[in-house]
Amino acid sequence: MIEELVTAGVALASVGTVYAMAAARVVKQYERGVVLRLGKLRSGVRGPGFTMIVPFVDRLQKVNMQIVTMPVPGQDGITRDNVTVRVDAVIYFKVVSAADAVIQVEDYRFAVSQMAQTSLRSIIGKSELDDLLSNREKLNQGLELMIDSPAVEWGVSIDRVEIKDVSLPETMKRSMARQAEADRERRARVINADAELQASKKLAEAAGVMSEQPAALQLRLLQTVVAVAAEKNSTLVLPFPVELLRFLERAQQPAQQPAQQVAPPASQAQQSSDRTAPTQQSLPEAQQLSIQPQELSAQAQQLLAQWQQSMQEQLPPVETPLDPDFGGSKSGQD
Repeated sequence: MIEELVTAGVALASVGTVYAMAAARVVKQYERGVVLRLGKLRSGVRGPGFTMIVPFVDRLQKVNMQIVTMPVPGQDGITRDNVTVRVDAVIYFKVVSAADAVIQVEDYRFAVSQMAQTSLRSIIGKSELDDLLSNREKLNQGLELMIDSPAVEWGVSIDRVEIKDVSLPETMKRSMARQAEADRERRARVINADAELQASKKLAEAAGVMSEQPAALQLRLLQTVVAVAAEKNSTLVLPFPVELLRFLERAQQPAQQPAQQVAPPASQAQQSSDRTAPTQQSLPEAQQLSIQPQELSAQAQQLLAQWQQSMQEQLPPVETPLDPDFGGSKSGQD
């Protein structure tokens, strides 16, 4: 009798142990348990920790409550300004209602992924290229609203959506690069022109100050020479003053005036003949003939003397040839 009781007790203990092992469940801190008893949802959602269910009757489904990071595959589309682009994005979401995530949708992860791809293609068609490149915050907010509206019914909350990358065709990249280079070059030219304008104003002020004191120009010249000599150069270049060129021009003008008076242009000769015509008509013909040849001969002699003097100064001295045959032949020819 006692043996039968002991055997029954051991059997009951074994059954109880098996039942406990089959009914025991552990829900982690970041999970929630949804119990379905004979296919019907139980009202209470099991929290984290140890919990028990009825074996072969209840089915416990765990739902992760952490924020899920899901990449959205790249979507090809045409923007509103007819530019073909490929846009990648990433979406952050989490489950706020475990029961709705299990009951309302078959697979909430797949549903959120498909909704994100559809919304991303819709945003591409409604936006321009400049908005995709520079105004991404506004587009991110629009994507979040478009995905969050149906996801609320699934017990899912969209935390944020970020556009990760915008791929452009190579031709569009080259066009944008040329535009950026042209803009940079334009700004560089404007800055350079502004610098030249400021420098010219300062140089004009400096020239005004130096014009009041001529010695200032010489001091500036000496400073330039000292600066160049400090570099230990073998060649020293000195600027030639413009005032010296003007002085030489003024010195050459009196020498050119007699020649101009002797040989005036044809128009001036005609005008002078027209002006002197009445005077010449009033004088006797013998008097005119006696005055004009004398003046012409004197001017011709003066020009001939000046020409001979200039030729003697310009030509080098003639050396006597040392070859006696050369001299003899020359004398014989003479």
